Amino acid sequence: MPDSAKSAKSKTMNRRELLKLTPMLFVGAFAIPKTREPLLRGGVAFTDWASAKWFRRGHLAPTFADSELTPLNQFYVNTYDLDDPGVDLEKWRLTVSGDVKRPGDYTLAQIQSLPKQAQNTRHICVEGWDVIGRFGGTRISDFLEHVGANPDAKFLYVECADDYYESLDMASALHSQSLLCYEMYDQPLTREHGAPLRLRVPTKIGYKQAKYLTSLRVTDVVPKSGYWEDQGYPAYYGL
Repeated sequence: MPDSAKSAKSKTMNRRELLKLTPMLFVGAFAIPKTREPLLRGGVAFTDWASAKWFRRGHLAPTFADSELTPLNQFYVNTYDLDDPGVDLEKWRLTVSGDVKRPGDYTLAQIQSLPKQAQNTRHICVEGWDVIGRFGGTRISDFLEHVGANPDAKFLYVECADDYYESLDMASALHSQSLLCYEMYDQPLTREHGAPLRLRVPTKIGYKQAKYLTSLRVTDVVPKSGYWEDQGYPAYYGL
């Protein structure tokens, strides 16, 4: 065999062997503490980027018939800290701030005066369980229009009575199924499910559905992405 042919064959084999070794090298990198964290952060960041690019504002999450609903008493209650942080429902207000024309404190009655949407949608938990529930409330987009929010702002940031906090990209917040939810199964939201007001965003994973809302800020910069996101979970996590 000519030397040139041997050299070409050798280069081909070397490339093939390298391709075979690449997955092993990648997996091996996770065993090295100095490279594990950067790789994990990079993977989460890439997943968030790809999910955001894939998001279609006009694409609806699946809806279901009443006969397919999970009974309310079987709707698992998953909390960050407390099942009931002791919100005074009579004195409760939602404090609105940031890039809005009409900041201030809004009562539940004011929020309920806006058009209501009811939906039967699936709630999916990152822990692996899911349920189909019936949710009612005001579209976040309607409320943001009501308070004169800048629709070109990048984020919605919320804080909660149990010290939980969360953020939504504005495109997801303005989705037609994204709610400021104050009802479940056509009844007022119960304390364990986040009374008096929670997020209901069926295009997002469960930990984005913040409960016991106390403040809402329209902003281009969030102080923190979210409680679980600050523990390393994806910030976007679209479904």
